[in-house]
Amino acid sequence: MPNFRSMLCIRHRLARLCLGTALAALAACGGGDSLPDLPPGPPHTSAERSLPSVVADWVKGQFGPTARHANRCAAPRSGTDPYTGMPYPDRPGRTLDENHWLRSWTHDNYLWYDEVEDRNPALHSTPDYFALLKTEALTPSGAPKDQFHFFLRTDEWSALSLAGEYPGYGMRWSVQQANPPRELIVAYTEPDSPATAPGAGIARGARILAINGIDLVHESDPERLDSMLRALQPRAAGVSTQFTILDAGANVPRITTLRSAQVTSAPVQNVKTFEGPNGRTVGYLQFNDHMRAAEPQLAQAIATLRNAGATELVVDLRYNGGGYLYIASQLAYMIAGEMNSHGKVFERAIFNHKIQARGLGLPPMPFFSTGSGNSMPTGLPLPSLDLRRVYVLTGSDTCSASESLINGLQGIDIEVVKIGAATCGKPYGFLPEENCGNTYFSIQLQSENAKGFGDYADGMQPTCSIPDDFTQALGDPREARMAAALHYMASGACPAPSAVASTKQLRRTQARSGPMLRPLQGLHQRILQAR
Repeated sequence: MPNFRSMLCIRHRLARLCLGTALAALAACGGGDSLPDLPPGPPHTSAERSLPSVVADWVKGQFGPTARHANRCAAPRSGTDPYTGMPYPDRPGRTLDENHWLRSWTHDNYLWYDEVEDRNPALHSTPDYFALLKTEALTPSGAPKDQFHFFLRTDEWSALSLAGEYPGYGMRWSVQQANPPRELIVAYTEPDSPATAPGAGIARGARILAINGIDLVHESDPERLDSMLRALQPRAAGVSTQFTILDAGANVPRITTLRSAQVTSAPVQNVKTFEGPNGRTVGYLQFNDHMRAAEPQLAQAIATLRNAGATELVVDLRYNGGGYLYIASQLAYMIAGEMNSHGKVFERAIFNHKIQARGLGLPPMPFFSTGSGNSMPTGLPLPSLDLRRVYVLTGSDTCSASESLINGLQGIDIEVVKIGAATCGKPYGFLPEENCGNTYFSIQLQSENAKGFGDYADGMQPTCSIPDDFTQALGDPREARMAAALHYMASGACPAPSAVASTKQLRRTQARSGPMLRPLQGLHQRILQAR
C-alpha cells in the first residue's frame, strides 16, 4: 500500500523535481476563486534584443545549477515558519539571484522548457521575469497552451493549502459578464461565513450591483475599478465592505455590509438523496475543492449515500478548480469500487524528455482505496458505491484534478455523463516550489489515464450542453443541470434543444468573460508532490 503520510514533505507539501532527485508518487492541490491573476510581464523589448549575449553573470543558453541561487533573497525573511516550525532558509541576495534561480529551475523542470525564450534575468523584476518563463505556443483552438503559470506568497499558499483558509466573505463569484454592463453573481457560499451570518443572508444567485457605493455594472474609471477588485478580494480579515445586491427572485436591491474573516472552506456540501426516475434513489453531492479536508468529508458523504441505498450518483464539480490528486483517485475508487478498479491505473504522469530519459518520472497512480494518513488514518478502508455510471455537472471552472477524476474513471470504462459546459482543459500538473517567500507553480508534466488519453487541453466537452442556472439552489432537482441529469437517467438522452440554451448560445455566454473582472474567476491548478 502507498505510504500517504510521507506525501507531506518538509516544506508543506512542496516537492523538488530536479534532475538529481528521484521521485516516487504524486498528489495534487487546487486553488481558490479569491486569488488574483499573475500580472502580465513586459514583452521582449528591442533594447533587450540589442544587448550582447553576456550581460553581468548571464550567458545566453548556459544554465548553472539551480541550487547555486536557491534561497538567496533580495528581502530575506528571518525567524521561524509558523507552518513548519523550521527556520526560514533565506540568505541575503539580489533580485538577480532570485531570477537566476527561476531561470535554471524552469530549464530543468518545465514541461516545455525548450519553448521558453532565454531572456536576460537582470532586466526584469522577479514577478515580471517569472511571467516570461513559459511557452507562448497555442492549442489547436488558438488558446494559450499554458494558461496556468502563476505564483503566490508562500504564507497565503500555506494557509490555503494546509488549513483551507483564506481571508474573505465566504462567497464564490461567477463572472457572467466582465465588461460593462458587468454581471457578477454569487455561485455559492461557505457555511459559517460573513455571507451567511445573521443579517447578511446572501445566497446563490445574488447579483452584486455596487461595492462601497461604486457602480460595478457600469463603472469605467480604472482607479475605482481597482478599488472594487481590492474590496472583493481582501488580503486580511477585518475589512468592512458595503455591497449593494439584488437577491435571486427579488425586484428591489438591498445594501449590506460584510466584514472579512478567515473563512474555512467546506469542500463537500449538500449531500442528499431523493427519488429519481423509475424509482431509482439518486445521490447528490456538491464537491468544491480537492483539498486535504475533503478526504473524510467525501468518505462520510459516500457512506451516507450508500446507506441510503443510492443507485445513481450526481457529483457537482462545476466550481471545482482542482486539488490534491490523491483525493481525486480516492473519490474515483469510492464511485467505481474494488471490482471495477483493483490493480488498475488511475493516472500516469509524463515529464519533459530530460527527466523521462533519466528515469526520474513518477510511477502510475492507482485507485487509492484507503485513508491517506493525512486527514484519515492510514489504511482505513474507504466506502464505495460500486457504480458503472456517474453523472458529473461541469463548467469552465471544472479543472485539473476534477478533470483527472473524469478522465481516470473513463480510463477504466466507467461511463461518465457530463452535464453542463466544457471543462477548463488542464491535463497538466506542477510541483510547487518555494524560493524567498514566493511559491511558484510552473507546468511540469502532462497526465493521461489508463488508456493513454490525456489530450483535453481545450477542455472536455459535455454530453449535454446546459447553461448554469442561478435561479435554483445547487442540488435542487429543478436546477437546470440537475434536471438535465435526471432527464438523461430517465431517457438516455439530453433534454430537447428547446428546453435549454443551444450550444452556440452557451459558447457565446461563456466567451463574454473579459479582462476587467478576470481576477475573480479563480486560479485552477494541479499540484504534484513526491512521497
